[in-house]
Amino acid sequence: MVQISSKSLTLEEFLKLPETKPAREYINGEIIQKPMPKTRHSKLQGKLTGTINNVVEEQRIAYAFPELRCTFGGRSIVPDIAVIRWNQIVFNDDGEPVDDVLIAPNWTIEILSPEQSSNRVTGNILHCLKHGSQLGWLIDPDDRSVLIFLPNQQPELCQGSDRLVVLDNVDLQLTAEQLFCWLRMKN
Repeated sequence: MVQISSKSLTLEEFLKLPETKPAREYINGEIIQKPMPKTRHSKLQGKLTGTINNVVEEQRIAYAFPELRCTFGGRSIVPDIAVIRWNQIVFNDDGEPVDDVLIAPNWTIEILSPEQSSNRVTGNILHCLKHGSQLGWLIDPDDRSVLIFLPNQQPELCQGSDRLVVLDNVDLQLTAEQLFCWLRMKN
């Protein structure tokens, strides 16, 4: 992430700025540019989003949104994947989700890029947990690990055959090894 030097903006002023690709986040009064996703990041993000939605969408348990801006607790962040329980998604009169999400995702997933600060990304996960998230994942493709965050507990490092914790009522059984096998595209 790259900090953008600019005059001090309020959160409200930041939210009026046009969106950028990659997204910018507002953290502790600073505007932080997220790095452009690379191939492994994009592969894991796409496969994991689809896998979660295959399990939760039809039963209306939750929905996994890639790169969804969530504004709450004085920050505006864009997790790589934000999973929101169905009963917390706000819909308009046409039955479509409203654009502005003003709550912490129930499950926040971040995929670490080489140029990202793991502490800053971890800070976003902890901020989510402080404001109501039930689960956070920090996926590190370089060392093939997933750091699992639960409220009021020590983080748990998962590797290899370790089973990954998912949200309650989500019937998804996945190990760290299975997750990282998704990166293999050629025999």
